[in-house]
Amino acid sequence: MKTLRQRLVSSHAVLGLLLAAATGCQTNIAGMTLPSGHYLNHPPQYFTPSPAFPLQRELAGMEAQGAGGLAAPGAPPLPPPAAVIPPPPIPGAVPVNPLPAPNP
Repeated sequence: MKTLRQRLVSSHAVLGLLLAAATGCQTNIAGMTLPSGHYLNHPPQYFTPSPAFPLQRELAGMEAQGAGGLAAPGAPPLPPPAAVIPPPPIPGAVPVNPLPAPNP
């Protein structure tokens, strides 16, 4: 009976040590799981600072479009936009001015 009790106690001790080793050195204080002090021994990782606008090629393309660089180099200039021709009036319809007259 005594050997059975010793085996049971030793197996519980081994199981407890295995569980303690599996969870690491963490503490539970006031419901928070806190790490051990070993995280201070690891060097910090370096992250390069990100640019103000992360899409540099797209930004260069938009700036080129805004500067009039829409046409390819050596290409003829683009023609001016065509004038808008209003549709012919419908017979019997009352003309309506969609825009109010400007006040002088």
